[in-house]
Amino acid sequence: DGTQLVVYDGANGMAGRLWWMAKWIGHDAVAVLDGGIAAWRRAGYPLAADAPAPRAPGRLTLRAPLAVLADADETGRAARDASRLVIDARPGERYRGEVEPLDPVAGHIPGAVSRPWSTNVREDGRFKPAPVLRAEFDALRGARAPSAVVNSCGSGVSACMNLLAMAHAGLPGAALYAGSWSEWVADPSRPV
Repeated sequence: DGTQLVVYDGANGMAGRLWWMAKWIGHDAVAVLDGGIAAWRRAGYPLAADAPAPRAPGRLTLRAPLAVLADADETGRAARDASRLVIDARPGERYRGEVEPLDPVAGHIPGAVSRPWSTNVREDGRFKPAPVLRAEFDALRGARAPSAVVNSCGSGVSACMNLLAMAHAGLPGAALYAGSWSEWVADPSRPV
């Protein structure tokens, strides 16, 4: 409890998932290293190759979630409701159904809009400035409150980068559909 977490990745969007999971269990002291390990290296900070010594066990108290979770039914309702918005964070070609490397069905949840998570970062892997992200998400969501937004992707991982970008832009409170496309297409009665 109270330990500041700083999570990072190798520019693949995984750090956003750990950030979201910490928020989900009620741990607010979590940050993401902007630009990941590549930014750390570019800044000239040291790296270690050896495994760190184990820390003494600590206490982690599960608290009320600081993140919102949506299930398939809520996501389907949101996709059909003009006052709500479902954002798909997968690459455009997966959203459009041109390729599907992981799931047995290609396409997207009807009514969802595409915003690949990679559009949140600059060429160097660091997040775009908060005002730029705010303008981009405002254009996408219109007058909808962040709480009216559900973020989805393939399996609930890269959508967390859209959630992180929204929070960075001052738009916290959107939901994650953690089951995402993989869960959606597992039920053949759901529209594609």
